[in-house]
Amino acid sequence: MIVVTGATGNVGRPLVELLAAAGTKVTAVSRKEQPGGFPDGVLHATADLADFASLESALDGAEALFILLAGELNGPGAPASDLLDLAREAGVKRVVLLSSQINGTRPDAPSHFRLREFEAALAASGLEYTVLRAGGFASNAYAWAESVRGQRSVYAPFADVALPVVDPADLAAVASVVLREDGHHGQVYTLTGPAAVSPRQQAAALAAAIGEEVAFVELSREQAREHLAQFMPEAVIDGTLDILGSPLAEEQLVSPDVEKLLGRPARPFADWAAAARPAFQ
Repeated sequence: MIVVTGATGNVGRPLVELLAAAGTKVTAVSRKEQPGGFPDGVLHATADLADFASLESALDGAEALFILLAGELNGPGAPASDLLDLAREAGVKRVVLLSSQINGTRPDAPSHFRLREFEAALAASGLEYTVLRAGGFASNAYAWAESVRGQRSVYAPFADVALPVVDPADLAAVASVVLREDGHHGQVYTLTGPAAVSPRQQAAALAAAIGEEVAFVELSREQAREHLAQFMPEAVIDGTLDILGSPLAEEQLVSPDVEKLLGRPARPFADWAAAARPAFQ
C-alpha cells in the first residue's frame, strides 16, 4: 500500500488516480473528509502533517509514503525525523518527497528551510528515498484566473523573464513511477517543463486556450511586492521576486529528468492552459 499526503491538491489527486489505475492499493490523506472524492477502492484517511501522530493509523501496513508539505507547513514544526521514525515503525520502506528546485540552486533561501530539513532527514533515515525537486508550477497561473475571467487581462511582473514551469500532472506521473519502481533510492531529480516560458507567453497561451484576446499588464517589482504581501510571509517575498525577476542560469535550464523517467517529453505550458480552460473562461 502507498500513502499519499496532500491528496486533494493538484499533485496529490492525480497521483492517487494514477496509482489506483495501476492497480496499486492507495490511502489518500487529507485534512478534511472527501466523500466520493477518490476512485473506487482508494482508502481515505483524515490527518494533518502539522501533527505527525495523526498519520499513525494511515501508515499502518504501508510500504511507501509520498510527502507533500502544504505551503504553510514549510514553517517551523516537529523535527522531520519524527515523521520518518513513525513511518519506519509502521513498516514503511520507501519515501518520496516533493521538494523544490530552489533547494539546489539557492541552498540558503529562508522560504525553503523546512524542505531542506526533510531532505536531510531522509538522507539520514536509513529508509529508501527519492527527492523530487520541482521547478515553478504551471498551475501558479491560476492566480490570474479572476482577472482573465473578469477583465481578459493578466497582471504580473517581469514580463519577459522565462522559466521552465512544470505541469503538476507531470510531477504526479513521476511520483507514481518512483513510488512503485525500484532503482531510485538516493536519487534527487529536478523536474521542469520542456521549455522556459515568460509571463507574457503564458498570457498568450491562456488567450489561445479560451479563444479570446488576453492583455498583459506588467507590474513593477514594488506593485508585485504589495500584491504578494497579501498572502505571503514577509521573509520570503523578496526571495520569490528575485527568482521570478533575476533567475540563476540553472533555474532557466530545462532538466531532462521528466522525459528520462516517463519516456516522453514534459508537457508544455500550452497543454496545461488548454486543460485548465474552464477556470479562465
